[in-house]
Amino acid sequence: MSENITYREAVKRAIHKALKEDERVFLMGEDVGRYGGSYAVSMGFLEEFGKERIIDTPLCESGFTGAGIGAAVNGMRPIVEIMTVNFSFLALDQIVNSASALFYMSGGQFNVPLVIRMATGGGNQLGAQHSHSLEGWYAHIPGLKVLTPATIQDAYAMVGLALEDPNPVLIFENATLYNKKGDFDEKAPVLAIGKAFVHREGKDITFLAYGVNLLKALEAADILAKDGIDAEVIDLRSLRPLDNETIMASIKKTHRALIVDEDWKSGSISAEIMARINEDAFYELDAPMARVCSREVPFPYAAHLEQAAMPQVDKIVQTAHEVMES
Repeated sequence: MSENITYREAVKRAIHKALKEDERVFLMGEDVGRYGGSYAVSMGFLEEFGKERIIDTPLCESGFTGAGIGAAVNGMRPIVEIMTVNFSFLALDQIVNSASALFYMSGGQFNVPLVIRMATGGGNQLGAQHSHSLEGWYAHIPGLKVLTPATIQDAYAMVGLALEDPNPVLIFENATLYNKKGDFDEKAPVLAIGKAFVHREGKDITFLAYGVNLLKALEAADILAKDGIDAEVIDLRSLRPLDNETIMASIKKTHRALIVDEDWKSGSISAEIMARINEDAFYELDAPMARVCSREVPFPYAAHLEQAAMPQVDKIVQTAHEVMES
């Protein structure tokens, strides 16, 4: 039976379930205990599970991420929470040089079943050091898996999928989604890591999006439908691995592509997707590919400037019209 819950509640239930069912699971990060998490995901966990499983850490992303890697190598199932993607760069050496590489450097002797969750994205007026979308950077790294839940169901399911995976898995939760509500069914089928999902069937143009931009792409598709343009909307869900099969199948149907990505254009996952379509489906295209990304500036604090810097529905609609007319 489905319920109407928030994205925050879905993540919270998934972690709570993991803590109840597996004593190897523990949560670690800044303010996850007494404060209940910077987005209140772990509110009440310290009282229920105790300070040995809900661990407040110092302001030291490199230190506690490294501790998580050590615990994972030794058989535990740590969930490391980093407040925001920008802060994850303080742990970049641990994530890129250790977590992603240990399996290969040890000749397959050591897996690193580590889950790292972090908030990503702008729209909350948190300034340039708390608002960027850098998941595409991590999708560049072999040995990591990069998940971007956009829906209530995926916010719940991806925590469990990540904990079952023997590799380090990074989950990027867009901060503007935590208060979004939607239908949730604990027993709903779960798509595997690496599988995209076609949210809306269409025949004229393919929208490729993830995270909060899936919602914007769906809204734009509804507007375009009134103009007689039938957009197919795909939730990428996973940026590494990318679901080439679903992407190319859609391009072969619609023959046009528009990528919506809150990252900057230069060196982004949108650039990677365009390159793959060029390699695998170039002769299926009836028009040049397009993308709607953030403006190439550090995100402003002022609300009107921040919104102007981010992808918006009207820009998606305008760009789709341009693709259709080209």
